Amino acid sequence: MSVLNKNHYLFTSESVGEGHPDKLCDQISDSILDYVLSLDPNAHVACETFATTKFVLVGGEIGFSEKQEENFALVKANVEKIARSVAKKIGYTDDAFGLNAETFEFVNKLHFQSSDINQGVVGKGLEEYKGLQGAGDQGMMFGFACNETPELMPAPVMFAHKILLKAHELRHSGQIKWLRPDAKSQITIEYDGFKPVRIDTVVVSHQHDENVGYDEIKNTIIEKIIKPVLEPTGLLAENTKYHINPTGKFVTGGPEGDAGLTGRKIIVDTYGGMGRHGGGAFSGKDPSKVDRSAAYMARYIAKNIVAASLADRAEVELAYAIGVPEPVSIMVDTFGTEKVDLEKILSAVEKTFDCTPAGISKTLDLCQPIYAPTSSYGHFGRDIFPWEKTDKADQLKSLCNV
Repeated sequence: MSVLNKNHYLFTSESVGEGHPDKLCDQISDSILDYVLSLDPNAHVACETFATTKFVLVGGEIGFSEKQEENFALVKANVEKIARSVAKKIGYTDDAFGLNAETFEFVNKLHFQSSDINQGVVGKGLEEYKGLQGAGDQGMMFGFACNETPELMPAPVMFAHKILLKAHELRHSGQIKWLRPDAKSQITIEYDGFKPVRIDTVVVSHQHDENVGYDEIKNTIIEKIIKPVLEPTGLLAENTKYHINPTGKFVTGGPEGDAGLTGRKIIVDTYGGMGRHGGGAFSGKDPSKVDRSAAYMARYIAKNIVAASLADRAEVELAYAIGVPEPVSIMVDTFGTEKVDLEKILSAVEKTFDCTPAGISKTLDLCQPIYAPTSSYGHFGRDIFPWEKTDKADQLKSLCNV
């Protein structure tokens, strides 16, 4: 963060495209998760993927609530097909792109989940929690919302995602034929307090074919990708700086250019560094893992607080102990932007939202195969996900006497 004066500062967030090697791995892990949940909505999954040149490895734990051997055999038979399908859909169809979906070497190291972990999750642990679904691990999870954008997301990360979504559209439609799958973006915004006032810097690095010149790359990315996305914000300025493929060349990309791993883009996945992060990754984890489900619930709560106009910004922390149903703490911070007493907001939150693992899964309908779309371009800020609903805003307002 660069301080310009007492109230003005610069804040930067990044995004990465679906073809980034870490995102390739996230998508494979979440696609496997979706397949497992299609077999058994109550299955437990912790699936990790690693990718490097001409090679993909999948490993982790799976536990089924029924037909354990039969369902695991189905996973074993289909997991390679899933991985290759994901790579092909992204566009990794040629060794020159950094990976070839048809020919990469594949290794499957998935195995059954530990019974020690499972007993606490399914309510077979300590006597006092018998019959109650406990948290799949200890830890703290954060959710954030603010009124900077219509999506109630921080502007830097939302704009960074939208730039790469535009590039995604133009690449898959063939309108820019020389674009390859790997890509990154970064947006720096000048703030006055909590208000975005100007886009200071835009950085885009996009993989491309060998035979296209730098000037064409730069001009096309600025005119056909960046400006159509950012001009409607009204925040582009004459002195906005553009850094396009600043090394001068980005031909070698994907897993050949940089190894990929599930769960290595946790800030891209959330709020771009604006707001805190508990440290747990999302992809490849079923909703019994509060790393994922409680982070979604925290976002759901924070977004409803802002949608209810109870505050301009809200951050929610939920914390858990493994095997214990109730959260050990719930925190709401509105950064001084609250319109009613903060204690009233916290009381309304506690009365409105069931933050037990079972309650979260039921409220957000999480035990279904909905996760592959989350694994690129952010888990938050798109209305296709149930945790983005603002259906509790009126109830919060009523409880706060607004």
